[in-house]
Amino acid sequence: MSTERTAPAPQGDYVAAVEHGGVIYAAGMTPRRDGVLVTSGTVGATLSADAARTAAGLAARNALAAVRSVLPSGAGLRCLRMTVYVACTPDFTALSAVADGASAVLAAELGPGALPARSAVGVSSLPSGAPVEVELTAARCDAR
Repeated sequence: MSTERTAPAPQGDYVAAVEHGGVIYAAGMTPRRDGVLVTSGTVGATLSADAARTAAGLAARNALAAVRSVLPSGAGLRCLRMTVYVACTPDFTALSAVADGASAVLAAELGPGALPARSAVGVSSLPSGAPVEVELTAARCDAR
């Protein structure tokens, strides 16, 4: 299990995550590594569903790192909700299969019973030409 706590650097005027009242909201995260977008394109046109699934996993890993970056030391977390946005052609409908890449990362990191509620939404474009963007909401679980 990874416990990465370094949030990806914001690509604009926002913070990677904010905690309020025990709920942590991560900004939308794209498939970046060290600030560099590693995958770009439109699913169904220039990018396969499998490549987008892999990109969704990296974006989810970034969202989880953002959540962990504001988590107090020793606190646990429970992912509540995840939205996976997929830049795709109008006829691409395998959105859930792409989003499964993000879910797989959360299951590997937190356990299969820790999956959140999830939406997968097709859009015409995403920041910097990213094929996917993952938003994550989690709850802080303090040790008792």
